[in-house]
Amino acid sequence: MPTPPDQPTVPLERPSSEEPDVPALLRTAAAYAWRIIAVGVVVHVAFSVLGQFHRIAVAVFLGLVITAVLRPVAGLLARFMPRPLAVAAALIGGVVLVLGALALVGETAADQRSGLEREFVTGIDRIERQLEEPPFRLPPDAFDDLQSRIGKLLSSHRSTLISTALSGASRLLEVLTVLALAVFCAVFFTYSGDRQWQWVCDQLHEGARRQVTVAGRAAWRAFTGYTHGILLVAATNAVLVGIALFALGVPLAVPLALLEFLAAFIPLIGSPIALSIAAVVALASKGAVIALVVVALIVVIGQIEGHLLHPIVMSWAVRLHPVVVALAVVGGAVAAGVIGAVVAVPLVAVLWSVYQALRTRADGPDD
Repeated sequence: MPTPPDQPTVPLERPSSEEPDVPALLRTAAAYAWRIIAVGVVVHVAFSVLGQFHRIAVAVFLGLVITAVLRPVAGLLARFMPRPLAVAAALIGGVVLVLGALALVGETAADQRSGLEREFVTGIDRIERQLEEPPFRLPPDAFDDLQSRIGKLLSSHRSTLISTALSGASRLLEVLTVLALAVFCAVFFTYSGDRQWQWVCDQLHEGARRQVTVAGRAAWRAFTGYTHGILLVAATNAVLVGIALFALGVPLAVPLALLEFLAAFIPLIGSPIALSIAAVVALASKGAVIALVVVALIVVIGQIEGHLLHPIVMSWAVRLHPVVVALAVVGGAVAAGVIGAVVAVPLVAVLWSVYQALRTRADGPDD
């Protein structure tokens, strides 16, 4: 029987209503993209709300910092006395320590005031003479013209300076209010913070309660570890800077050491900024050679902090790559200025610790 000739095959046309094939990679990227956008919107709204109540947020943050410092002391004193008395003793001791440090700084500055004025005038004259010599060769009347311009600028903006000073007084009142609220919160956090957190957890559903409890423990452990570690790093930096400045004969060694202590709470950039101010003081009072030594001290302190103190002291509390720390500091500074730079690193450390704790719980066996 003869076979029929092969019929030509006509390709089937795709209906126009059928969607085109989307690569799996693009489909996955789109799924992640809208979820990331949703999370970003939630985070933006949360930070916008916090921005409206930033003073309360700062007060609560400072209260948590004070609690992280005083709670171990209060727990130790509570072995020998009632807990309310132990909390009061720890708080009063902390206040006395802070006021004593400020009084020491004020007394040091007052004792060196007359000598500082002579050294600064002599130092500025010496800098002017050096700039008039090779290789700078500035004209002798350049500084006189600069001083006259500064005087005219100040006189023309006198009203602005007065309003700025008045606004600074109102800012001081706001700072004192925030500090008072922080101390008020710290008292109750130190006395009964665990019971307050337990009450919050009891309001949640049984399934969410366990996860929130695990997250809260991890967050507090990371926060207290970071607070204790940064305090130790800041105190070490301040002692090293104070000894070096005192040995070099730089005036205001104690206030500059205290400035170094406060600046160390901003990782990576705080210490160089404080030492740059010390270098300016050394330049005006002791000359260029001592100022260069202080500049070299910036490098030495940076190496000690980055390669010795942070890996040893902070590794047990916070495990963040230096790039993450730098991005967090810069991002916090851009978002909220100095306060954002201070809060950014502990916030990232807490979030990372919570993520690790929840992931470990999810991967582990069920209770």
